[in-house]
Amino acid sequence: QVQLVESGGGLVQAGGSLRLSCVASGSIFNNNVMGWYRQAPGKQRELVATISTGGTAIYADSVKGRFTISRDNAKNAVYLEMDSLKPEDTAVYYCNWRRFQIVLGNYWGQGTQVTVSS
Repeated sequence: QVQLVESGGGLVQAGGSLRLSCVASGSIFNNNVMGWYRQAPGKQRELVATISTGGTAIYADSVKGRFTISRDNAKNAVYLEMDSLKPEDTAVYYCNWRRFQIVLGNYWGQGTQVTVSS
């Protein structure tokens, strides 16, 4: 099993920045994908960004050019630098850890609230 602990959420004004962190612990395998998903009120959970152990990153179109995902494999941590935040970015952000082959393992953090005011 893998445990994920998120931090860094909070309240920020539109145009501002925020940095989210997530640290994984437990049965960590070398090859994995970590990322961030978000869920706004009344909407389904959606992909924000993911990054593999090797550094391959994928972003949702809505955040390209504004958000940057990175990771520290030695710390089993993933980060999300969010710039030029918009009110529509308001959501609960969830950290995710999965094996490259998803059926072998997929875990979620408890989520951290990000609120962007206008």
